[in-house]
Amino acid sequence: MSTDGTEQTGRLDPGTVDALAAERLAAEEARITGQARRRAGLSLRGAWREFWRHPSPPMIATFLVASVVGRVLLGSGSWWELAFPVGLVAAFPLIEWVVHVAILHWRPRSLGPLRIDSLLAREHRAHHADPRLLPLVFIPWPVLVWLLPAYVVVAWLAVPTLAGAGTLLVSVYALMLGYEWTHYLVHSDYRPRSRWYRALWRNHRLHHYKNENYWFTVTSAGTADRLLGTYPDASQVETSPTVRSVHAAGH
Repeated sequence: MSTDGTEQTGRLDPGTVDALAAERLAAEEARITGQARRRAGLSLRGAWREFWRHPSPPMIATFLVASVVGRVLLGSGSWWELAFPVGLVAAFPLIEWVVHVAILHWRPRSLGPLRIDSLLAREHRAHHADPRLLPLVFIPWPVLVWLLPAYVVVAWLAVPTLAGAGTLLVSVYALMLGYEWTHYLVHSDYRPRSRWYRALWRNHRLHHYKNENYWFTVTSAGTADRLLGTYPDASQVETSPTVRSVHAAGH
């Protein structure tokens, strides 16, 4: 047994390790939420229907569809536009990590009488306090009200052609919608089936139920976290006492 009460798994095969990790995380989630048992499993179709009942997905999808239509109407572009989707997909784990650490886990600060604490950070702390509350899983709609059109302005100013700006916007909105879907699905009652999704599911639950200082990526596992030193062996990490109260007094 390790110092935090978890089993040493060095001599176990990977399948057994994953099973033990899933069992521990499920027990911890039940303890935290006060539920002796998880709710009934959710089908992927049911998850998809629930996903669209929240404000964020339709808002992002509206801008995505509009950007696709606009890009089609602008006609053919240049080969260099492919750099936008390829570059964003390659960089997304790092972008996701930086946003999660620097913005979502922002520690509230005071500058004289002014308290610096964004809506995103406040909502994310509430999300850690209750990871099962689905409305807190999504990007807050008041943020999207200005963020989604802001991307249009940035693309128009930063890209030399309208066609290129359109390609950039399609790429950005598609990644945003993909992030929202993945994050929602991990927090829903849909059970992992594919090996890829099981890895995401386990990675994010470790962040919420084991230690909030590690495992920051959502749409990938072992990418930016491994690169930036936040992907430790879970059996060697102590369970954080503030995993549900991020930036609590004294933390």
